[in-house]
Amino acid sequence: VQLQAFGGGLVQAGGSLRLSCAASGQTSDIYAMGWFRQAPGKEREFVAAITRGGGNRDYAESVEGRFFISRDNAKNMVYLQMTSLKLEDTAVYHCAAERVWRRHVVRASSSYDDWGQGTQVTVSS
Repeated sequence: VQLQAFGGGLVQAGGSLRLSCAASGQTSDIYAMGWFRQAPGKEREFVAAITRGGGNRDYAESVEGRFFISRDNAKNMVYLQMTSLKLEDTAVYHCAAERVWRRHVVRASSSYDDWGQGTQVTVSS
């Protein structure tokens, strides 16, 4: 499975941005998909994840109510709609895919099998 994230950019605080992640290869093996981010000097952190059917979503507390994750399995895409962006949302955002079925998504990055290159999101004041 190959993943490619795009849609990052420079946005003012309070603004919105939508990230996209395109999956290719053995996409039928993908179950959950997630977004993670890493800011300079910080560890990678969980942002959001969604199960294959979309019935279970999970968000980090820091983005709950501002970000929304969705996916289109027919297009092999996963999206992250980000609103009310804050300076602290500045980071490189990575999408990830899990190829193990679980009833619920998990936050541990070690559970994800495939990773895309990151897309930079910069929030300015």
